[in-house]
Amino acid sequence: MPWLDLETRVMFTLLVAVVAGQRLLELVLSARHRRALLARGGVEHGAGLYPFMVLLHATFLPACVAEVWLLHRPLHLGVAVVAGALLTGAMLLRFWTIDTLGEWWCTRVVVVPGQPAVSGGPFRFVRHPNYLAVVVEMAAIPLVHNAWLTALVYSAANVVVLAFRIRAEERALAGLTGYDVVRRRSRILPGV
Repeated sequence: MPWLDLETRVMFTLLVAVVAGQRLLELVLSARHRRALLARGGVEHGAGLYPFMVLLHATFLPACVAEVWLLHRPLHLGVAVVAGALLTGAMLLRFWTIDTLGEWWCTRVVVVPGQPAVSGGPFRFVRHPNYLAVVVEMAAIPLVHNAWLTALVYSAANVVVLAFRIRAEERALAGLTGYDVVRRRSRILPGV
């Protein structure tokens, strides 16, 4: 049924637009937090990697939509349901992480000397819950509508970027009070 295929592609495009709107709101919040952290004497770490992260994330959502429309990806309901559930879980984890970090949350690595390490919320289970959310989202969003090529390419690129980002972030956080407790936890997956 061609009309159903068109309808599912339009709905997927709307889903991606909602995610893009959420990301823009997060960038506004992050910029506000970054200014406040820098005003309090915060030091930014790993700034050279940030443009690569921006490029990756700025092209990811359009690539999802482009693959679905240009390569005429069909919707597979079972995959869409599983991917949608994973996406929902990842978004909830992201919101929990942002809420837990509060004023310390930022898309850049900015550390205020003397600030305590955050060890509550999802940080009780893993060191980098937001990165876990990003890893799941990069696979789940495109798979909601069978954009498997985007899921594969962007997930692989994200692993490379995160490998560098996590090292930079952990070096920056190493001197914080209480980080030794957080450092004993798994990086991304609980118990791994």
